[in-house]
Amino acid sequence: MERFQIAREKARRNIQVADHMLTITYPMVKDPKLLLAVLENIFLAITNGMASVLYYERLFKKIPPFHDTFESKYNMFVAKIIPRYNIDKKILKIIAEVRDTILEHKKSPVEFARKDSFVICSDNYKMKKITIEELKKYISETKKFLEQMNSITRKNEEIFK
Repeated sequence: MERFQIAREKARRNIQVADHMLTITYPMVKDPKLLLAVLENIFLAITNGMASVLYYERLFKKIPPFHDTFESKYNMFVAKIIPRYNIDKKILKIIAEVRDTILEHKKSPVEFARKDSFVICSDNYKMKKITIEELKKYISETKKFLEQMNSITRKNEEIFK
């Protein structure tokens, strides 16, 4: 299996896990901490989706080499892939929101569950709320994005069989 196929499969698995956790596990368990795990899986799905198309383009030497870091992949994706395939720029906003929320969580001194949401507080008590509705929107947009990435990476797949 080529590197882009592995990343594509990981992205598919990550979004399935996020969707399952939100629609099946969360209603049974009712633990708002699960919402954070859903958010992390959404981020992994987006990152692996980006990586799959970047590895695919690199395999055909359509883009220059890039480092295996999120920043490098993101910058290459924005500069080369979005204009080439006319990808909806809404995904960039979602990537930024999801990534910022995860980074805020890592830095946050206080976090707590409130009703059907998970609240992250910064040092100056600026609050960021993760809600079920927000996560459903992210999952929906991520699925659309991954469909686009799949259609790009499946074009010449018969070469690798």
